[in-house]
Amino acid sequence: MTKKKSLAAFTLVVFMLINLFYFFPPKQTFAQGKTKLIIHYAKDPNTNKDWNLWIWPAGKDGKKYEFTKKDDFGPYAVIEFDESYDKVGFIVRTDDWEKDVAEDRFVDKFKDGVAEIWLLPGDAEIYYSKPDKKNSTPVKLKEQTKVTVHYYRYDGKYDGWNLWIWPFGKQGKGYNFTGKDSFGVVSTFVIDDTLGVDKLGIITRRSEPNNDWAEKEFGDRFITKFKEDGSAEIWLMQGDERVHYSMDTLDLTQKLVSASIDGISTINIEVNFPFEINDTLKDKITIKDNEKTYTIKEIKVDESTKVDNKARRLSIVLNEKLALDKTITVEFKDYGIKTATFGQIFSSKEFDELYFYSGNDLGANYSKEKTTFKVWAPTASEAKLVIYSKWDDKQGKELAMKKEEKGVWSYTLDGDQNGTIYTYKVKIGDSWNEAVDPYAKSVTVNGDKGVVIDLSKTNPEKWNPKSKPQFKNPVDAVIYELHIRDLSVHPNSGIKNKGKFLGLTETGTKTKKGTPTGLDYIKSLGVTHIEILPMFDFASIDETSTKPQFNWGYDPKNYNAPEGSYSTDPYNPISRVSELKTMVQTLHDNGLRVIMDVVYNHMYSAEAANFNKLVPGYFFRTDASGKLTNGSGCGNDVASERSMARKFIVESVVYWAKEYNVDGFRFDLMGLLDIETMNTIRAELDKIDPSILIIGEGWNLSTALDDSLKANQKNAAKMPRIAHFNDTIRDGIKGSVFNHNEPGFVNGSRSSQFKVMSGIVGGIDYSSGISTWGNIEPVQSVVYCEAHDNNTLYDKLKFTNPNASEEEIKAMHKLAGAIVLTSQGIPFLHAGQEFMRTKQGNDNSYNASDEINRLDWDRKDQNIDVVEYYKGLIELRKNHPAFRMPTAEMIKKHLEFLDTPTNVIAYTLKDNANGDKWKNIVVAFNGTEKEQKITLPSRGKYCVVVNGQKAGVKTLETVSGGTLTLPPKTAYVLYEKTTNYALISAVVILVGMLGFVGYHMYSKLNKK
Repeated sequence: MTKKKSLAAFTLVVFMLINLFYFFPPKQTFAQGKTKLIIHYAKDPNTNKDWNLWIWPAGKDGKKYEFTKKDDFGPYAVIEFDESYDKVGFIVRTDDWEKDVAEDRFVDKFKDGVAEIWLLPGDAEIYYSKPDKKNSTPVKLKEQTKVTVHYYRYDGKYDGWNLWIWPFGKQGKGYNFTGKDSFGVVSTFVIDDTLGVDKLGIITRRSEPNNDWAEKEFGDRFITKFKEDGSAEIWLMQGDERVHYSMDTLDLTQKLVSASIDGISTINIEVNFPFEINDTLKDKITIKDNEKTYTIKEIKVDESTKVDNKARRLSIVLNEKLALDKTITVEFKDYGIKTATFGQIFSSKEFDELYFYSGNDLGANYSKEKTTFKVWAPTASEAKLVIYSKWDDKQGKELAMKKEEKGVWSYTLDGDQNGTIYTYKVKIGDSWNEAVDPYAKSVTVNGDKGVVIDLSKTNPEKWNPKSKPQFKNPVDAVIYELHIRDLSVHPNSGIKNKGKFLGLTETGTKTKKGTPTGLDYIKSLGVTHIEILPMFDFASIDETSTKPQFNWGYDPKNYNAPEGSYSTDPYNPISRVSELKTMVQTLHDNGLRVIMDVVYNHMYSAEAANFNKLVPGYFFRTDASGKLTNGSGCGNDVASERSMARKFIVESVVYWAKEYNVDGFRFDLMGLLDIETMNTIRAELDKIDPSILIIGEGWNLSTALDDSLKANQKNAAKMPRIAHFNDTIRDGIKGSVFNHNEPGFVNGSRSSQFKVMSGIVGGIDYSSGISTWGNIEPVQSVVYCEAHDNNTLYDKLKFTNPNASEEEIKAMHKLAGAIVLTSQGIPFLHAGQEFMRTKQGNDNSYNASDEINRLDWDRKDQNIDVVEYYKGLIELRKNHPAFRMPTAEMIKKHLEFLDTPTNVIAYTLKDNANGDKWKNIVVAFNGTEKEQKITLPSRGKYCVVVNGQKAGVKTLETVSGGTLTLPPKTAYVLYEKTTNYALISAVVILVGMLGFVGYHMYSKLNKK
């Protein structure tokens, strides 16, 4: 064949191939570095709910996606990402965050970057092939349903482990494992439910004496598949979140479960099935990083896991120090390869010596001449500063940062960088992570990038950090807990800037009836402090959306930047800062101090957290197996005890106190933080202003921190001048918040008297029978009976007393408020409590609708008598120091309980404890449904200032004769009128003198 013929033949073949590909294109494959996810959902035809998807690549933030397509199976969505992911999380939900399946689910089976799954309603199973829709309706449980749970722990430790089971929407119950099989332990039990349910909640937990919830593995999981006879059988494995309905889906292969770097030359490993202990172990293990293989000095078997010459854990000691900025892998023959994660090394002295940075210049250090960026990333091998032109740019200009001492990287940009948008990128092992600066003072919309700002340009016109309402002692406070959006979104609030910081600055706002709302109303109550639910940047609200969205905000994303959804322009990084400052200044100008609700105990997502991207594993606690602890119930606990985590928390609090002139901090789940961190915060705030309040939830929660170090109620005496929410008096007043139907002192219990009394004395160690947390001062007790968490007081009373009339509920409500506002310590009110706020029985309204959460200003008008009652109690408290004694010594000296019938409490504030003209103040509470008589300290005349109808400082009536009759469900406050003997003596002397003078004048006149 000639060259010309060969060329012609080649051209013909190419032409045919082009046409072939045009008319018969090859099956589409996804370009490398991209991810495609197809989700089919067999929507329940019996519901009209608008289901959509919340999707997040593992380690990234989430985003809403709609089902935009439909086939014979039902609606489906096609989601594409520009990056390559091997694990993507998803939730099927409504915009109100009602979930089809409660737990987070993950797609982790991709082929060529593509995964296709099918979902059935109410079924947690992820199907990678199309299932039969006929099986989508779960079998109904019968009145008695047998359930069998098999549970395997590769650590072999089953002591204390048990199950918490609940029919969906109903109360739960604990079940023990009662037998063993070849798999592990077994629990077989019967669920009694006359109605039958189609879903069972299940939690695996470990109990200890006096603590049923010492530890739990994962969160809520659900049994949704039942056999034809209504029974269910499942298999659970330690470390595996999936509920298995067959052993066929279990992964029973030998593998490394964890490899943890716990010392500069030590790695601890754990396997799921035990290995033989012999002399060849050393030869079976290889440890290396990107550049070299390490030599093993010795291997130590963990004796606690040893059974019959087999074990599950061992410690590997190396001859060299590990390179912490490299990817370190462990290979164990027959158990595979695992990348080592950082464990106890992060808490070690040696790590601190190498990497603790004491400087106070992390973040973007702005001046008009230049801005220096500094980020702490000791385990990174490279770091870059990334500069963006716009908030939604996908790529930015990357600038290599310089490595400095103690794991800090820096870069300086010359010129005025006000408004510069930036992030950091760090190379961890072989991967690059991009993160927002944890110290960023403002952010772009949705907090996905940091912004350099000139803070001097964010101050309002009348900004005066030195001007704030006078305040001296913590017990002088009356705290009013408020959510920014709740305040203003009601149609009749009269507030223009609904759901915004500026809504709390508006004055002259009124209801349709012409009564005050908003700031004017709160000011009129007489409270001293407004505590505002989280107002830092949180993750659960899409700031780009104009649809109504609600969340309490306990899911931090950027700690030092204000939340954008509360600003009038979330796209403007200046607005969120200046408007929050305007709100603070306005509240100060109106005599109100500001407490900021802060959430340093956990973050929205550990994987997606900027901290974790910069220094993976450092900022979050892990258990012995290397898994994140979950005392917060939000999937992670911040390791506040680690020096750089503590440093950030302290500096963040100080920043808010200085830059925003905040007057107090309420620490969410403070019991998960450590004592040293909290005491350091107290000391640093004292340098700024000792009157700044610190209050917190000192609950005793399970986390990887020694009990003696936790900042909880049991350790309150170790944290002077840090106050804890007093749940003893809370539950004493109205009953347990975890049991809707359990009553307290005001609503039917006859055994809550001493709980209430222990709170009345400010939680101090008053006597052998009246004590809360031991040797503390009253400034450490926050007295309350209602907060944003759990049912409102009104709703709780409706649950416990379903047949009570509205007037009877009102009487109990007033009684509860009177107990709170006359008790020693720091009183705390939930916004709207004073007009009997209801959330329609929703006890966890963190993401419910505005209709559930908003302050109902019409209800305020309807219950104005209760509002006036609370106002009177606040006025009484503020006018008489006897209700605000600052020390335990004073309380023991001046507060004395009187003998009373059961469920009646009465006490005197005696010996002129109040320091004014009132001699003895008597406070009495009748929690019974009948009239009760009490004996007063004397038979003198008493002035009543609080009764069942009204409260204040004006005399409502007088009583005498030494006894007081208390109507049912009422509070009384009265004081003994003193006899002024000095005045009487003076009058007698004056009359005598006048008589003497008159007699002599009369005598002289007669002589004349």
